[in-house]
Order: sequence, then structure tokens, then C-alpha cells
Amino acid sequence: MILVLRALGIGDLATAVPALRALRAAATDRRLALAAPRWLAPMLDLIGGIDQLIEVDGLGPCRWPPLSPDWAVNLHGRGPQSHRLLRTARPRRLMAFACAEAEHHTGPVWRPDEHEVHRWCRLLAWYGIPADPDDLALRRPPPQDLPVGVTIVHPGAKAPQRRWPVERFAAVARELTRRGHRVIVTGSTGERDLAAKVAARAELPGSAVLAGRTGLEELAALVAHARLVVAGDTGIGHLATAYATPSVLLFGPVAPALWGPPANRPWHHALWAGPVPTGQPPTHVVPPAQPRPATTPDSSGPAPPPDRKPHAPAADTHPALTALRVAQVLTAVEEVEQAARVGQSTGDWLGV
Repeated sequence: MILVLRALGIGDLATAVPALRALRAAATDRRLALAAPRWLAPMLDLIGGIDQLIEVDGLGPCRWPPLSPDWAVNLHGRGPQSHRLLRTARPRRLMAFACAEAEHHTGPVWRPDEHEVHRWCRLLAWYGIPADPDDLALRRPPPQDLPVGVTIVHPGAKAPQRRWPVERFAAVARELTRRGHRVIVTGSTGERDLAAKVAARAELPGSAVLAGRTGLEELAALVAHARLVVAGDTGIGHLATAYATPSVLLFGPVAPALWGPPANRPWHHALWAGPVPTGQPPTHVVPPAQPRPATTPDSSGPAPPPDRKPHAPAADTHPALTALRVAQVLTAVEEVEQAARVGQSTGDWLGV
């Protein structure tokens, strides 16, 4: 058995898809088990090739299968907690980033300035397993009774500093409705009030609010058959990438060079008004709509803490997001829809 740890969220699991498929291809004769939260179970069928879900709540104690895995693969973080958790499964081999604190001295060195998809592909390459970072597609679920061809506005995000202001999401939704889009507003159960505020300010009917009314597989189906997605840096943006649904994603405090869609797919546009991380190409950067202070809190700094995605400490929207304006988002919408049309006519578009 191959045991893989990725006990995080939707977007985190989506960025690990190329690595998971590479492991499947490298060991077709062994069971592939994913240690992740139970609520992510619908993702396994969308990814394919995963034989078993082992429920893990974060990095807390876990009840592993009785038989020790041949390989334990850490696609969760750089350690030490995640390394130590996998060691409790008594694997014959641990494949992970080097971490002296966890007494794991083999493996490549962690790089904080690396895109999340490429990070896990590089880890496997160090162990002799090739992975294709462009292998991001998920199985397309049927729409069933869900609306198709809609424009999804998703104002929520787990961290408050990653949420663009409500009034700006509403302004975008209102203008897109005027242009003929059928706009719906999505989110988790806890984001239903937020979604309702956006819909009300955009003068959308209550039926347009689907926040809290869709499970993970239903959300995936909505995205798979949508016209457009407008969202922040959160899981639904990764679903848009997986289904080649045109998307405009608003980033901050983390740059799209670290978590954004592939830069070679022009039907996905990641807006970013912050500084470009050292060593990264200046893709998807937009100029701030107003002067920015010389120093922006949390725009740069040390590597993220072990096993955690970096977030700004402040509870308010990050300055890299507040610098983005409604007009910039609407312009980006025009660009991604045009790119999708061109891609469809030339055969370069990945959508089905």
C-alpha cells in the first residue's frame, strides 16, 4: 500500500492531483490510500485512481490500517508534525522533504517561493517518480438538476484577509447581470449570510444564493458546467482550473505565483496587485489602482510555519486585495471569455 497525507482543503487537494496520479502510475499493483478529512471524500471519485480514504482530522492522532504501508508520502507539508504523523503508520519508506527536526535527512530541500503544484511534483521527481504538473483535470460530474451556463460569484474564503469587499463583489455581479450573465452566488453554510449580502446589493433574487445548499460534488458540477467563475484565492478557483472553466481570481495576501492557475492558460486570469515573489515571473500582475505604501504588511517575509499555508495576521482584507478595483475585474472577465472563444476555435482550449 501507498499512504499519502494531504489533510487540508479542496484547493490543497486539487494542487496535489498531478502528484497523486504520478504515484498511481508508479505503483499500479498497490493500493493507493489518501489520508484526508472525510468531507473531501467526493473528490476521490473526481480525481480517480485512489482506492481508499483514511479519515484524518488535521495532524491529530490517526488510526492507521493494521498493515504497514510500503511507502508513506508526505504531500501535506515540510514537517516536522506531518513527518512524525506518517511515521506512526510504520512505513517501510518515507518520501518527504528533508526535515532535520523530524530526523528525516533524505529528500529535497523545501523552497518557500515554489508554486504548490510544482512543489509536490519536484518532491516525487527527487524520488525518481515523474509527475506532469499540467495533469490537473478532474472527472466532470453530470449537472443533474443544477443550473448550467451560469456565472458563479464566490465571495467567501476561509481567511477574512482573503475576502474582497462585499460591495465590490456585488458591483461585479450587478454589471455581469446587466451584460446578460445568469449570476449565482455560492459559498459554504457559514458563508450564506455573506452570499446573501452580495446578492441583495447586486439586486439578485434570493434563488440566486446557493451558498450552503450544495455539497462538494454539486459544487464541482456547478463549476464544471458554468460559464465563468469570479472568486478569491480559495478552493472553487482550483475547481475552475480543473474544469477549464473561465475564471477571474483575486489574490491576496498569497501571490498567484504560489497558488494560482497555470500562467499558460489565458482563460484563467489571476489578479494580483502585490509584489512578485523573488525568482517568480511577473505573470498576472496588475498595477494598483491607487498609490500603495512603500511597505505592505506581510507582502514578504520568512517562510511559512511548518505545515501551514501562509496567511496575513490581520483580520481585515489584505491590501493586495483592496487595491483591486471593480473595473479591473470586469476587464479581466472580458479577457478570459475572449481567450476561451479563441481557444475553442483553434483547439487550444482544454474545456470539453
